[in-house]
Amino acid sequence: MKKNLAIAMGGYTSEWEVSIKSGNFVYDTLKEDYNTYRAHILKDRWYIWHEGQKYDIDKGDFSFMLNGKKINFDVVFNTIHGTPGEDGLIQGYFQNLGIKQTASDYYNAALSFNKRDCISVLNAYGIPTAKNYFYNKGEAINAKEIVETVGLPCFVKANRAGSSFGITKVKKESDIEAAIQHALKEDDEVIIESFLDGREVSVGVVNYNDEVMALPITEIISENEFFDFEAKYHGKSQEITPANLGQDITKEVQGLAVKIFKILKMKGLTRSEFIFHNGKPHFLEINACPGLTEASILPQQAAAAGIDIKELFINAIEKA
Repeated sequence: MKKNLAIAMGGYTSEWEVSIKSGNFVYDTLKEDYNTYRAHILKDRWYIWHEGQKYDIDKGDFSFMLNGKKINFDVVFNTIHGTPGEDGLIQGYFQNLGIKQTASDYYNAALSFNKRDCISVLNAYGIPTAKNYFYNKGEAINAKEIVETVGLPCFVKANRAGSSFGITKVKKESDIEAAIQHALKEDDEVIIESFLDGREVSVGVVNYNDEVMALPITEIISENEFFDFEAKYHGKSQEITPANLGQDITKEVQGLAVKIFKILKMKGLTRSEFIFHNGKPHFLEINACPGLTEASILPQQAAAAGIDIKELFINAIEKA
């Protein structure tokens, strides 16, 4: 008998449209293998989108009614980028209901989503990162102190956001306050990081066939000043998979990505970002629910590894 599978998509942040695209790609890939339903998790409404109709989700047990019959789910494939799918909120909800889901557990997802906390933990394990400065909404903005700490240029980022929302590359001290205000539109916490000059790479790390494995590396070459939203989703970048890094460097970065996955006790499908600075890979961030559209990096990496994307998705479900 086929399992009832919900593809959770949407979310409460600026990333919701990207998440819908990821969810629809997963749905199209798996719709013949499970009783598959698209679960839209949005601020104003939770509903199942099925055969052109919306069916409200009962948040009490994450079920819905179809033709007078109650439909419960055996497992949820989590494709929500940002909150509540990538920051642990939906994971805690499903854990309380006893429903399995494909992404990392609630605490580990929350830790990975909080850039400041994640970097602080990884620094304790000797993982190299940029120099950083933390700012909270309502505090006085000391631009001089920020520049003395991280230098110029620097990146001002929303602490808990993805898809490059709320991020600015700052070149002048006088622009720092405006950049912080821009980041505060996405989150009330801000992280300001030193500029790392070097090649940027992305490494997918997955639970696959009972082992934690790194996928082939992607090098990202942005046409813009950095890998921003336009570069990610509007074709303003080159994504070279596998990256031309040489065997030793490739093994080093893949090993570091696997180490981070294990330190943070992640699960499912993840993707980590690094920049080579002074010849060493420096950690930027990890995505607990990476993009899964046809054009996304992780499916590109799976293809380069010779892993069928359907097989990878089914493996994630069975692991859950």
